Amino acid sequence: MSYHVKLEIFEGPLDLLLHLIEKQEIDIYDIPIAKITDQYLSYLKAMEELDLTVASEFVVMGATLLSIKAKMLLPRPPVSQDSSEPLRDPREELVVKLVEYQKYKRAVEELHKRELENQKRYTHPFDLSSFLAGFPPINPLHNVSPWDLLEMYKKALEAAASPPPVHEVLQETATVSSQMKTILELLYQHPAGLEFGDLLSPRPSRALIVVTFLALLELLKTGQVDVYQTVNFGRIRILPRVQSAGGGQENVV
Repeated sequence: MSYHVKLEIFEGPLDLLLHLIEKQEIDIYDIPIAKITDQYLSYLKAMEELDLTVASEFVVMGATLLSIKAKMLLPRPPVSQDSSEPLRDPREELVVKLVEYQKYKRAVEELHKRELENQKRYTHPFDLSSFLAGFPPINPLHNVSPWDLLEMYKKALEAAASPPPVHEVLQETATVSSQMKTILELLYQHPAGLEFGDLLSPRPSRALIVVTFLALLELLKTGQVDVYQTVNFGRIRILPRVQSAGGGQENVV
């Protein structure tokens, strides 16, 4: 039969004792020392079985509990009628330490709770003018000379005088039909004919070149233009069909 043991992490022996007391709702001023001692030692034994390192302070507290337990089991000596001091409870010193530790622990828990609550709040920034009044004013230009400022001003003027070149990109919306119309208009303005490069802008896009070429092929197909080449591998000229009748020495491409 197997079983699982889950051990909580404690800051020290007092933290463990306080946990055992609060868990069983025991009066901290009337601790059943035998019961608490057995539970405390069981915890230390469980740590050893799990191969966990047991701090020396836990062992010392275990010995202290055993000592208190032994004193509680011994018969108490009779109280003399002449003695004005009552017998001390063997648990007294331990109870004082536990009560003091409990106060500090609750204070820490309260501070942690407030810290978590403050993380959800946004406060206005404090006015530090009265606080800063006691300090000398800070000069941001303490280590900067007038010549340094002049040099910075000069560089700023030079940068403003030569702005970086701006390349304007225009979206071309030419279609085959619109480019066919443009080619015919250019040919009618130049009856002697044009070369293919004359049909394009100085810096045409790849899309415009393709559309212009397709438009030229469509014009050839419909018989609206003729294309001529005087010599092999020479320049190709494009003429409107009405102007191409007298070119007997030219070869049609």
